[in-house]
Amino acid sequence: MGHAAAASKACARREIAPGTLTFRGQYSPAPTTGLLAESWMVPFENSLPIRRPAAFKGQHNFAGLWWCATNQRHVGFESWCERDNLMSLDFDPNVTGIASQPFRIALSTSLPQRSHVPDYFIRLADGSAVVIDVRADGRVTPPDQEVFQATEDLCATVGWAYRRLGGLPPVFLANLRWLAGYRHPRYFRAPATAMLLDRLAQDGPVSVRDLAARTGDAFAALAPLFHLLWKQQISTDLRRRVLHLDTVVWLKGEAP
Repeated sequence: MGHAAAASKACARREIAPGTLTFRGQYSPAPTTGLLAESWMVPFENSLPIRRPAAFKGQHNFAGLWWCATNQRHVGFESWCERDNLMSLDFDPNVTGIASQPFRIALSTSLPQRSHVPDYFIRLADGSAVVIDVRADGRVTPPDQEVFQATEDLCATVGWAYRRLGGLPPVFLANLRWLAGYRHPRYFRAPATAMLLDRLAQDGPVSVRDLAARTGDAFAALAPLFHLLWKQQISTDLRRRVLHLDTVVWLKGEAP
């Protein structure tokens, strides 16, 4: 009986309180553990993933790395749906930092699983934080929803927002995939960029084809033009129409 009681007490001591985080800091590969209430100010947007994406022969999901223009470094994803949403987060000018699998958070013992690793942690321009899970609508089961809700409730205790993201609209996704090819800073070319912005300021909304032609070298102007669309310094309707040469663009904040 004495040994049984001691074992029971040892198990009780090993119980992890809901809201306990395990994470890896930007410069510390060793895991750190702490309560959410005491760790919420950690810059998790710079943290290293708490786990490595699984990779094995025959797996159905596709994992990889996305070069993130927001962070100027690679960020991981574990499915095409995650990759698409990561691309959308990278495109969002309000997002200033993104980390994948930022921490493992302990959940209540009454839930289907004892802990959960959210897909992303993002920092916004106003300093606020958002924890994100990515799961297509048709793949969210009742146990999944319980875990997501518990994670949201814990995030709310420290003022973090929580979102569960699904698939992106097809037209918006197609346009993002094209523009993402021009996200790298190397596509910023000062003379061409200044000319494009100047022409738009003078002429108002115009098609991609005509704007590029008015710079004097239409072919050379296309890459910086698409980079400006990615940076959202110039705008167009990316959600309803697939981008093409006859797409009308305008300066940010000056919609026709």
